[in-house]
Amino acid sequence: MKKALVILGILIAAIVFLANLAPLIALAITIAITYFAYKGFIKAESQGAKIFWGIVGVIAFISSISNLPALIGIAALYILYVLYKSWKKDDSDFTSKDDDPFKNFEKEWMEINKHY
Repeated sequence: MKKALVILGILIAAIVFLANLAPLIALAITIAITYFAYKGFIKAESQGAKIFWGIVGVIAFISSISNLPALIGIAALYILYVLYKSWKKDDSDFTSKDDDPFKNFEKEWMEINKHY
């Protein structure tokens, strides 16, 4: 039952992430434009260049604020990561070498044969 819930959670998180993929890309682009506009503003020496980079930076910043609902996609990606790690942890629990009855049998058989 636990694996079924994990699979269901992975499917829902993947759908939410894919639905928010375009806003995530737009957010990344606008943040990059804001960053480069800031760098251009800092490096600009003339007043006109500072005004240009300031306007570009403000427009890109406002655009990035409008893409903040893309944070839902980032949260879905994080949940997807956590569920994937949970899935891998559950798989490793079942394949543990210490819990394998055949390994324990072989070890016990070797110890019995040492005494004889």
